[in-house]
Amino acid sequence: MARKPKQQRSKATVDAIIEATLLTIADQGPAGITARHIAERAGIGVGSLYEYFDDKNAIVQAASERFVEDTVAMIHPLVPKMVRMDIRGAIHTLLFNFRDFLEENNELYLRFARHAFSMDMVIYQAPISRTLMDFFTQYLMHHPELLKLPNIPGLAYFYINGGIYTVIRHLSARNPTQTFEELVAVLGDTLSGYAEYTLSQKE
Repeated sequence: MARKPKQQRSKATVDAIIEATLLTIADQGPAGITARHIAERAGIGVGSLYEYFDDKNAIVQAASERFVEDTVAMIHPLVPKMVRMDIRGAIHTLLFNFRDFLEENNELYLRFARHAFSMDMVIYQAPISRTLMDFFTQYLMHHPELLKLPNIPGLAYFYINGGIYTVIRHLSARNPTQTFEELVAVLGDTLSGYAEYTLSQKE
């Protein structure tokens, strides 16, 4: 970003640019967009873009960061409730809320994420992974019996990263082979069944 906005009007302009970028990428994908596309959608001149951003890549980065920030903000309020649920309930709550979040505003974030995860913007998802890892850690603290499971870091990595991609891929499919409810049930049953079986072998 070329300069950080301080005035309310400047902040509104930056928000309009980021919103326009999200919409443009959601509609067209990242490959074909230009600064002119973004400026026209934001209702400003191209020169105004460069008052706040160094180049188009910086604008795209800001848009991806907004998606990540909003995703993290969606997850945080759910954590105190989810850590007290059983595994199936926690996965159900997290994934259904993630689906609803992606489908808001005419599926803006779903359409954006569909493109974002196919390009370099994926590197900006680290805060989401950290937030989910923090949830995973808190969940273990509330369910200490699960600490007996082998390779907890690998299990967390698989479900955190695999879950994000799986939800986006499923919601993006025109004719998925199963319903979203069935998918969530499988993810919950698989982890819960694995935990129950593994812990029973240790008794």
